[in-house]
Amino acid sequence: MVSIVVPAFNEAERIGDSIEKIDAFIRQSPCSFEVIVVDDGSKDETASVVKKVNLKGLRLIRNNENHGKGYTVRQGVLAASGKYVLFTDADLSAPIEELTKLLEVAVAEDADVVIGSRKLAGSLIEMHQSGFREFGALVFNFMVRVILGLHLHDTQCGFKLFHRQRSRRIFEKQTTVGFGFDPEVLFLAKRHGLRIRETPVRWSHSEGSKVKFLRDGLRMFFDLVRIRWNALMGRYS
Repeated sequence: MVSIVVPAFNEAERIGDSIEKIDAFIRQSPCSFEVIVVDDGSKDETASVVKKVNLKGLRLIRNNENHGKGYTVRQGVLAASGKYVLFTDADLSAPIEELTKLLEVAVAEDADVVIGSRKLAGSLIEMHQSGFREFGALVFNFMVRVILGLHLHDTQCGFKLFHRQRSRRIFEKQTTVGFGFDPEVLFLAKRHGLRIRETPVRWSHSEGSKVKFLRDGLRMFFDLVRIRWNALMGRYS
């Protein structure tokens, strides 16, 4: 079984369409699936839209207040029961069909973590972010390499697959609740000797991103510093 975790915050306008696309993919796949939508304290009708969808294996987890994407993904992954767990952004910027690529790499290379990458040769960007955001992503990736020693091409793509049992301990130790959680999860995976692979995916920027460039960019930078400090202090032991 494969678990698909979809973190959602005020996604009423597109979560229904995204679940329908996931459903269409599932119907054509030989694998069995469960879909876990984690509503992180939405103020709109996100939960009501999800409840109206008739999809076998669909589960809704609701938070009374907003905690952050990292908190929500962790919550969904720890609640999952599949052999593999994918977390994907609610806007499906990487089409759900790209999951097939990640699963193929996971099985063929016995990988514990497979990252969908927008930076590898073979990736296809159908609609780019603004030049300002793309430059910011390059700077952040550079800081991830320098501060955490993670030599990966794209830590921030919201499309990652994990072997649930082998990766559970890294989510149990995760402390970052906001958008900067990806580097911490990958840093912990590396520390625990998990096999991390990247594979190119098709991706398209969607309007309505919840990431505020300056505010969240600063928070993510300080998250990197805090992660390194936690490691030096032995808090991930």
